[in-house]
Amino acid sequence: MSNDKMKVAIAGMGAVSMPVAQWLDSGVDGLELVAISANDKVRAADRLKDFNTPPPIVDIADLVDMADIIVEGLPPALFFDLAVPAIEAGKTLVAVTVTRLLERPELLDRAAETGARIIVPTGALAAFDAVKAASKGTIHSLVMATRKPPAGLVKAPFVIEQGIDLSNLSEPMCLYSGSVRDAAAKFPANVNVAVALSLAGPGPDNTSYEIWADPAVTRNTHSVTLDSDSTHLEFTIAGVPTEENPATGKLTPLAVIATLEGMVSTLKIGT
Repeated sequence: MSNDKMKVAIAGMGAVSMPVAQWLDSGVDGLELVAISANDKVRAADRLKDFNTPPPIVDIADLVDMADIIVEGLPPALFFDLAVPAIEAGKTLVAVTVTRLLERPELLDRAAETGARIIVPTGALAAFDAVKAASKGTIHSLVMATRKPPAGLVKAPFVIEQGIDLSNLSEPMCLYSGSVRDAAAKFPANVNVAVALSLAGPGPDNTSYEIWADPAVTRNTHSVTLDSDSTHLEFTIAGVPTEENPATGKLTPLAVIATLEGMVSTLKIGT
C-alpha cells in the first residue's frame, strides 16, 4: 500500500459524523482526517478536545478544497451546500442523506463530467450486493417496510405537516405506503436506506415502501423482499438507534467506516 494518505473531511458533527471522526482520529492506514465542519465552532471544539489530533473546524464551503474524500452527515436542508461544490470540484462524496439526490438527478450527470464520485454506504440496511447483482438481470418486485419507535418519526416533515400525534400510540400506525420516491419527499431524514436500496435495484419509482410508527419496537426495523429472475430474497434487520438521534441507527456510522476502509484496503469484500 502507498504511504500517501487520502485526505478526508467530514461535514457535520452528528450521530453519523462523530463516530467516523473518532475512528479516523485513532489512526487509519491510508486515510487522514483533515477537517470537520460545524456551525457552532466553540461547541465543536469542545467535542473534539479529547482527539489525538483535533482537526480544523471550518464552514461547509471550506471542506471541498481541503480533502479528496468528503463524508456527508448533514441535515437534509444542508445537503446541496456540500454536494454541489464537491461534485463541481470532482471530489469523492460519501453521501448519507441520499434522499436529496432524487431531487436533482442532473448532479449524477455533472459528476460524470467533472470526474466526481458519489458513494452511498449501505447505512442501516444489508444485502445491497445481492440487490445490485439481481438488477443486472430482471427484478420483478422489490418491497421494503420500515418500523420505527414513534420517537424516531416525530420530527418528520410529513408527521408535522399532517399534525399526527405519535406521543401516545398504543398500536402500530402506517404513516405511508407507496413508492420510495414519494416517501423521500415526505420523510427526508428517515428513508435514506430505502432510497439507497432502490438505487441499487429497480429505482425509486419501482420500489415499494411502507413506513410505520410502532410503539412495540425499540429498534429501527427494516424488512425487504426481492423477487427476480435470478433469486428470491427476504430479510429483516433490526438496528439499535443511536442515543443522540433515535432516527439514526448505530450501524450507519459503522457502514460509513467500512466504506472508507474499503477505499484503501488491499482486500475488499463485496462490490
